Amino acid sequence: MDLRKAILIFAGTLFVALGVLGMFLPLLPTTVFLLMAAYCYSRSSEKFHTWLLNNRFCGPYISNYKSGRGISVRQKVSTIGVLWLSIGFSIWITGSGFWITLLLLAIAAGVTIHLLMIKTYRPDAEAVPAEPAGELPA
Repeated sequence: MDLRKAILIFAGTLFVALGVLGMFLPLLPTTVFLLMAAYCYSRSSEKFHTWLLNNRFCGPYISNYKSGRGISVRQKVSTIGVLWLSIGFSIWITGSGFWITLLLLAIAAGVTIHLLMIKTYRPDAEAVPAEPAGELPA
């Protein structure tokens, strides 16, 4: 194994760890780190890349995002809720000055807008085929 592949595998593993932490810690992104891990693994190890894409915890984040299906309502609501709770707690605990508070609120607003603009993934819509309009079921 050459040095480049070893570095990419190490970086991919670090990104997977950060992505998994992001599933539980507020303000730490999950999908971004998992996409970076997928990129590193795709350039270094087909075995790790396949494992990541087929992993039951990490795989759906990557496949839904890459296919353009978006993120679920549950993920959006929980992410936005944790985001605002974390920002509010940070402002309250630190007693931030006006400009720091304004900056934190602007960041939270920007992330919220970004999350709301991402397409909403609805798994139920894929499972039930739509019936053609104007036709009655037999």
